[in-house]
Amino acid sequence: MPDKRDYYEVLGVSKGCTDDELKKAYRALAKKYHPDLNPNNKEAEARFKEVNEAYEVLSDATKRKKYDQFGHAGVDPSYGAGASYGGAAGFDFGDLGDIFDSFFGGVGGFTGSSRGRNPNAPQRGGDIRSGISISFMEAAKGCRKEIEISRYEQCSDCSGTGAEKGSTPDTCPECNGTGQVRVSQRTMFGVVQSTKVCTRCGGRGKIINNPCKGCGGAGRVRRSRKLEIAIPAGIDDGQVFAIRGQGDTGLNGGPSGDVNVTVSVRPDPLFERDGYNVWCDIPITFTQAALGSKIIVPTIDGKVEYDVPAGTQSGTVFRLRNKGITAINARSRGDQYVRVSVEVPKNLNGKQKEALKSFESMLGDEQNYEKRKSFFDKLKDWVNE
Repeated sequence: MPDKRDYYEVLGVSKGCTDDELKKAYRALAKKYHPDLNPNNKEAEARFKEVNEAYEVLSDATKRKKYDQFGHAGVDPSYGAGASYGGAAGFDFGDLGDIFDSFFGGVGGFTGSSRGRNPNAPQRGGDIRSGISISFMEAAKGCRKEIEISRYEQCSDCSGTGAEKGSTPDTCPECNGTGQVRVSQRTMFGVVQSTKVCTRCGGRGKIINNPCKGCGGAGRVRRSRKLEIAIPAGIDDGQVFAIRGQGDTGLNGGPSGDVNVTVSVRPDPLFERDGYNVWCDIPITFTQAALGSKIIVPTIDGKVEYDVPAGTQSGTVFRLRNKGITAINARSRGDQYVRVSVEVPKNLNGKQKEALKSFESMLGDEQNYEKRKSFFDKLKDWVNE
């Protein structure tokens, strides 16, 4: 038996590819080498069968696991075994699941059952990823935005059949419309029969001899669409929300997928978010801190007044209850925290310096500089130890 190409190489994907990447690669190659689009082309027909065989294995989680572990021998008991089955040399450990199905789950002796899904059954459309950048206030309050996506939609020319208008798909002569073919395999237990997806029609049971020019026989076309979306109030940077039913159109009457939107929130010059709480830094003068003062505090709801008490120290934090961000789909709301910093004046002239020195001389450490006094008391004790 000639060596088979690696299934990942056949589909042009990496070993760690996602299901969506696998499906996308398969669809492109199946369309490229489809016999309907390449009549009397033996090379294209061979490639089409090879692509379908690779996808049949890699799209099934169980078979893919066996293939990753054992290679072709894990999914094809006849691979490398030849015609002789004398002893364990002809036994394929990767096919144990199919053999036990023959014993316990089959009908009529060694007759296995296919565990693949029905390609003609309704299939949900794929999800689409999108991203959007919004401001801090838009995230806090919620907003409406427009995004542009590219999705698969049902072809309007053929109404999703894949056949040119006025024609219909023909029954596949290989599987007689069932989408599956029965194969026999020799094992150490005897001949095992099982069913596999028909490689000629890809499991659909139908052949499109006159493919639709609008979609090339796929039944769907990719189109760009603009969607107006509502971004919920309270959403945070990096969070994802779904727009239901706006993704790729489903197959065989299946539901459409979703659009998953990842939100990026731009930094704000005034506010910083911590969960549903909001932080804001406000500088105040030495006089305001010493004597107390009314200051204007910005919040996400607008400006409010706050009384800074006399003797406020730099770094003091004040709390404004229920001035934070409302939780998504809830009534609870965070708080706003205001951190004040006392700004020391710079570039003093001579008169101002003298006034400050005179003021300093009138102060006593005992009453006005408690932290300073406490520090030097501790320093004195440390020196005397």
